[in-house]
Amino acid sequence: MNKAVNNGVWSGSWVAERLGVELAGDGRLTELVGLALRRNPKRAHLLVSNVLGKHVPQSPSVVYGHGFALGRRVRELLGAEQTRRAVVLGYAETATGLGHSVADGLGLAPYLHSTRRAVPGVATAGGFEESHSHATSHLLLPEDPALLAGDGPLVLVDDEFSTGNTVLNTVRDLHQRYPRPQYVVVALIDMRSAADAGRLEDFAQEIGARVDLVAAASGTVRLPDGVLEKGQELVARYEADSLEADGPIDSARARGTARPAQGDPHSDYNGLPHGPVQRVDLCWPAGLPDGGRHGFTPAHRTRLEGALPAMAARLAEALPADARSVLVLGFEELMYVPLRLARELERVARAEVRYSTTTRSPVLAVDDPGYAIRSRLVFPAHDDPADGPGERYAYNVAGAGFDAVVAVVDSTADTPALHAPDGLLAQLAAHVPHVLLTVVPSYVPEPPSAPERPSMLPEPLRGPAFSSYPPEEVGWLLQDLSDVTLEAPTEEREEAIQSGGAHYAESLPVEYQPTEQYQELFHAALEETAARLAQAVGAVTEIVLAERSPRPVLVSLARAGTPVGVLMRRWARFRYGLDLPHYAVSIVRGRGIDANALRWLATHHDPSEVVFVDGWTGKGAITRELADALKEFEAAEGITGFDPEIAVLADPGSCVRTYGTREDYLIPSACLNSTVSGLISRTVLRADLVGPDDYHGAKFYRELAGADVSLEFLDAVTARFPEVADAVDAQAKELLSADRSPTWEGWAAVERISEEYGIHDVNLVKPGVGETTRVLLRRVPWKILARAGAGADLDHVRLLAEQRGVPVEEVDELPYTCVGLIHPKYTRGATGADGKAVTV
Repeated sequence: MNKAVNNGVWSGSWVAERLGVELAGDGRLTELVGLALRRNPKRAHLLVSNVLGKHVPQSPSVVYGHGFALGRRVRELLGAEQTRRAVVLGYAETATGLGHSVADGLGLAPYLHSTRRAVPGVATAGGFEESHSHATSHLLLPEDPALLAGDGPLVLVDDEFSTGNTVLNTVRDLHQRYPRPQYVVVALIDMRSAADAGRLEDFAQEIGARVDLVAAASGTVRLPDGVLEKGQELVARYEADSLEADGPIDSARARGTARPAQGDPHSDYNGLPHGPVQRVDLCWPAGLPDGGRHGFTPAHRTRLEGALPAMAARLAEALPADARSVLVLGFEELMYVPLRLARELERVARAEVRYSTTTRSPVLAVDDPGYAIRSRLVFPAHDDPADGPGERYAYNVAGAGFDAVVAVVDSTADTPALHAPDGLLAQLAAHVPHVLLTVVPSYVPEPPSAPERPSMLPEPLRGPAFSSYPPEEVGWLLQDLSDVTLEAPTEEREEAIQSGGAHYAESLPVEYQPTEQYQELFHAALEETAARLAQAVGAVTEIVLAERSPRPVLVSLARAGTPVGVLMRRWARFRYGLDLPHYAVSIVRGRGIDANALRWLATHHDPSEVVFVDGWTGKGAITRELADALKEFEAAEGITGFDPEIAVLADPGSCVRTYGTREDYLIPSACLNSTVSGLISRTVLRADLVGPDDYHGAKFYRELAGADVSLEFLDAVTARFPEVADAVDAQAKELLSADRSPTWEGWAAVERISEEYGIHDVNLVKPGVGETTRVLLRRVPWKILARAGAGADLDHVRLLAEQRGVPVEEVDELPYTCVGLIHPKYTRGATGADGKAVTV
């Protein structure tokens, strides 16, 4: 069970025979990996590594040796000088130990791994999503932010490189913040398809950096037609058979735990606990990190090397004298320390030592020599995870013949759930005669000593000094940068943003001056949609008043949210005579919300009364950004109570539960820029203009007063309030009783479009009428996808597309009315001499 090839049987043959899956390429592949099945809507099969130490117990020397050897290869690639400047980044949870081992192979490189565990008091230096997830699933929490800010090579380590989406999305995100000339991607196996093989080179050209790949073996997986459906049917059948066969008596096997092979002298599958769990104190060195969650330096490595022999000796002394087979079992992201303990124990103990870790990943277990996952233990999560309770798993432990298991967890995970009757320790004790527990202190960095901040923050800016809105309509928690030249030509901005040379919030696009024909379209659209907008405004305001607070503090996300916030405030006054406070604050994708604005709000209002307001949702990027930013703010400031749930006029992306409508139609305030938003620019966040104690900035375009239609827009919608009041009551009643849980349909559609059109970057796909309009006004558009049969809602889009020379492609079954695609490989050479987009 500990080898991919066992007694001449490859541990992928069971899946290969039933699904027709083939591994082609490097002859070492079948030694390194087996196959298993999982319930997954995108990929039924799972490559199970034999040398990673995650699912398959393996000699710790073998596991560590593979990672260390990859690190040596990277060192040879980089050379001595660049190796000294390198930083290694591993992926949670699977590759945290592998990344550590690679860093050891480099010798001089500090190490950091991503994490799914938010740590109070530690600021987030970044975060990114896996391609199959709508939530931010990886956080970067370095104790020293400079770890990611250098210009030396960044070495990214994952266990498998297949499509490359996760790694490339990470590089793209980090390159925007901290550009560097070279990246090295490291994986145990390179399993890219022929279609994905050229993406790495294209990506390197796109960002203007060198990107190398180092892997222990390479090949491809050949999948027959219908394999996904066939795999899902197979998983469902075996799960049902397992439950029917076992009944309630043997709960471990009913959860998918297979019986051991017959005749195994070391197996003991009676389902009864063997005895109490024995704690072993390692005498862990004070202040030594337990891994790379917050960074692990060469100096930390030296301290660990010095302490390992004594810690391993304590474990060896605690083991039963007659133990012949011992498993050291790590815990999810805590892989490296258990691996190093196991490797040291392997040197001093008389028993055979194996190493593996628990995991979040659910995989079907089948007791067959040709299948990689022979048994499965199921137990509840025991570290109070941020994403809530759930099942966790230990594979190939039950029935493996171990005489003792050493469970290694960090102190955060040493909870009552760990020791519960259905917890990990009880599950282990039911299958292994001796269970030892050792707890490593969870390392939390000391909070940095911050300079004393000014006690008084500036009062909000108000019209007419700042914006064309009346002073009572909105207070802007911004600083006035009207006298600073911030505008840059659209083409220059796009090239800088996509190359990673600048962030979009560091400059402003040149304000679009609408033609007479376009202005006529705006007025026609306003006349056509005013009643529909009024109904949506009334509905979302009624939901806020009913569910959030009877006297909410409206806080719009500038700039698109501001007109909506004003309209919601007007509805509350029209219907209930309420005079609600309303402010506008800045939020920047990739940089978070303005913490100083939040601090001012918390000083002047109850945070639990604050309701964040935006115009519409696209794919939900700002929804996720706000949730992550508020967690970071709460951890850093200790100020609690802000609710990340955004209230929006329209939610076509199904990203929030507080909305007026989920239809994707034209909101006329999306047609224009500042001239429909109080003459205020997009918000600006640039280090030389915005200090740590300043609000984010924006400009007031006083010179555009002649073209301003901000109040005309608001008044046209407000005038329709009386006629839609009954319809609002009915709609609000229906929404309040409905299941409004987000489905994130928009995010799934954006991912699909990104791949179908070869963009491979969801940030360049802008769904919905509002976002498409922004693409045409501010970015370098590539093409527009329009739902077949879309009518007048897209008249302004078609006109703008014609003016910019952008093709409009009609698409069937589009979940949005339209989607704007930004040019995926933009340089100034990608446009024609007239500055229009090229039809590709």
